[in-house]
Amino acid sequence: MKRRNIAILGSTGSIGTQALDVVRAFPDLLEVSVLTAGVNYKTLIEQAREFRPTVVVIVDEKHYIEVKQALSDLDTAVLSGVKALEEAVTLDKIDVVLNAIVGSAGLRPTVRAIECGKDIALANKETLVVAGALIMDMVKRFGVTMLPVDSEHSAIFQCLVGEPENSLEKIYLTASGGPFRGKDRQFLAHVTKQQALKHPNWVMGAKITIDSASLMNKGLEVIEAKWLFDLNVDQIDVVVHPQSIIHSIVQFQDGSMKAQMGVPDMKVPIQYALTFPLRQHNTFERFDFMRYTSFTFEPADSDTFRNLELAYQTLRDGGDRPCVLNAANEIAVAAFLSDELSFLGMSNLIEATMCQQKKVEAPSLDDLLAIDQETRIVARDLIGKC
Repeated sequence: MKRRNIAILGSTGSIGTQALDVVRAFPDLLEVSVLTAGVNYKTLIEQAREFRPTVVVIVDEKHYIEVKQALSDLDTAVLSGVKALEEAVTLDKIDVVLNAIVGSAGLRPTVRAIECGKDIALANKETLVVAGALIMDMVKRFGVTMLPVDSEHSAIFQCLVGEPENSLEKIYLTASGGPFRGKDRQFLAHVTKQQALKHPNWVMGAKITIDSASLMNKGLEVIEAKWLFDLNVDQIDVVVHPQSIIHSIVQFQDGSMKAQMGVPDMKVPIQYALTFPLRQHNTFERFDFMRYTSFTFEPADSDTFRNLELAYQTLRDGGDRPCVLNAANEIAVAAFLSDELSFLGMSNLIEATMCQQKKVEAPSLDDLLAIDQETRIVARDLIGKC
C-alpha cells in the first residue's frame, strides 16, 4: 500500500485521538499532514509536536498565539479561525481528509475537500444530515470516495464490498439502546446529564453520547445511511442490539443477510477507512465467542425516544427538514448539558422548532447554511418554553 497523507479535522476529540492511535500503529503507511482543533489547544500542541504535520489549525482564534509560539521551532504552519479549516484541506499532498468535527461545522471543510479531489473519511454525520443530496452529488461529480467511519455505516459499507451487481433490499442499523434502554418516559423525565453521559459500551464525546442516550444519534445515522447508500426511508430499519457486537446488517433481494461483527472499538472502522481497500494486521482486541454466548435483539422504542421518529419524519418530509432537525438538536443538547433543558425537553424543543420553521423544498448549500443559523436562533428562543 502506498503511504497516505491524512488531514485529521477534530484531532483532539474522541475520533481524532483514536485515529492518531491508528497512525501510530502504521507509521510506514499513514502520515499526518494536517491537524485541527476547536478549542483544545494544549492537546493540539502535544499532537503537533509528536506528528510534525505541515499545517495545524486552532479554530478558536484567542489561542492562536499560544499554539504559534509553542510550535515555533517546528516547520509547521499555524493557522486559526473557521476559514482556515477550508484552507488546510486544500494542501496538495493530502490523500484523505478524516472529518471528525462535531456538528454542522464540519460541512464547509468537507465541501472544500471534495472540490479539491480529496477522498473523505467521514465521521461527521451532520455533513450528510444537513446536505446529503448535495454532498453525494459532489462526490460523483468530482470522482472522490466517501468512506464512512461510523461503526454502523462502516459495517454496511464493508458488507457491500464485492456485491456491486446484487440488489440491496434493506439495511438494519444496530443500536445499543444507550444507558436508558427499557426505561419509560416517567423515568426519563428525571434523568440527569451525569446519567446520560454514561454509555454502556462506547467511549465518545459528550454531544454524541447524549445523542445516543436520546436515540437521536441513531436517527441521524438513518438520514446519513439514506444518502450514503442511496436508499428509500422504508429500506432502513433500526434494531436494538445491547451487546454492540453486530455493528449492522445488510439484507439482499434473495433474502440472504450479511453482518459485520467485532468488539466495540472505533479504531477498527477508522483503520478500515484510512487503509481501504486493504485490511492491515493490527493488535487491537479480538472478539471472543466465549465472552458473548448469546446475542439479543429488540425493536427500538420510538414512542418513548421520540427523536428517532422525528428523524424518520424529516426524511419523509424532505427538503430542508433534516437540516432543521440537526440544528435544533445541537441547541437542545447544549441546553441539556448546561442544565437549561430536561432530557425529554430536548425532543419537545426539536419538534417545536421544526413546526415553527417554514419548509424549503429544494435548498441550495447557501440556503442550508442560512437555515442552519436561523434554526439555531429560533431554537434558543424556545428553550424556556420546553
